Amino acid sequence: MSGEGEQQDWTSKRHEVIAAQQQALEAQRQSEHERATAIIREAIVAFRAAGIEPVPLQARPFTGAGTIRTSLTGWYLKHDLTLAVDEQARFYVLRVPGGLMSRLRGATPEPSPAPMVVGRGARDGETFEIRELLQMRLADPVRP
Repeated sequence: MSGEGEQQDWTSKRHEVIAAQQQALEAQRQSEHERATAIIREAIVAFRAAGIEPVPLQARPFTGAGTIRTSLTGWYLKHDLTLAVDEQARFYVLRVPGGLMSRLRGATPEPSPAPMVVGRGARDGETFEIRELLQMRLADPVRP
């Protein structure tokens, strides 16, 4: 086999390996999201049973101060009001662009895949397992 043919064969195999790794990683993320969402659903039932009602959720701008209203209702997970779950058990990082239009019209944050470990890789170094964080909110709800 020529050097060029070997290079093409190696490149082709490398692309296959990378694609397989990407598929495995995506399957792992999806599995984690499904497990975390099931835990969030259980917590919502517990919140309601404890009389902890959902509140209107507000987002924080990426830069600057203040809050931006959203059409979401749910429960904040952190006292800094940056993480929340809505009534449909979707997980949100409540950070949005803070331009004038979003301040006037409000914002619609997109849900994020629910993690089993909240805060992994975050700059503040504060990490919690989702079940632990939800138990903390059941005992000590965030009331804005």
